[in-house]
Amino acid sequence: MTDQIALPLAWSADARDGEFVVGPSNAAAVRMLDRWAAWPVRTALLAGPPQSGRSLLGRIFAARSHGVVIDDADAEPEEALFHAWNRAQDERRPLLLIVRDLPPVWQVALPDLRSRLAASPAATIGPPDDALIRALFEHGFARRHVDARADLIAWLSARVERSHRSVMETIDRLDRAALAGRRRLSIPLARETLTDAAAFIDRSDETT
Repeated sequence: MTDQIALPLAWSADARDGEFVVGPSNAAAVRMLDRWAAWPVRTALLAGPPQSGRSLLGRIFAARSHGVVIDDADAEPEEALFHAWNRAQDERRPLLLIVRDLPPVWQVALPDLRSRLAASPAATIGPPDDALIRALFEHGFARRHVDARADLIAWLSARVERSHRSVMETIDRLDRAALAGRRRLSIPLARETLTDAAAFIDRSDETT
């Protein structure tokens, strides 16, 4: 079952960014961040592919915990991460490191950092399931104030590649196509627009 949580943000931002769509693929990450006070150490790792909502989760976490977030931490100097980890323990202020992959896929060369990361709680945002795919389409179109009807959502959900990025790219392409042609979003428009999209499965032999 898919749910949505609306969490307040502590800075001036688009109010729509206060909503995060929760499903089985990201529920463990949400639980880990929600229970930050019980972490065995003051640092945790959140892994996930780009456009999976990992940065939004980090912003929500920072607002709720008053902690520090380092996004794309796997691109930062390891020495800097090592000192940030130690500082979080000394100051008792939670630190979240957002990365593409957890160790050992993320290859950490500095032994002292590697041992500290191994002691840190970690969660990964996985590929979205069918229910979350539908919810992401609904949420994404609503954010753009685009009228996307249930039949179109179901049609897209059955055909898009199972990734957050593919859903976002599909929404963007359809939004631009509808604006350019001054047409209502529909299955025929989606078929025209997405036929050459790598993340779209062509099932033109099916009805609708």
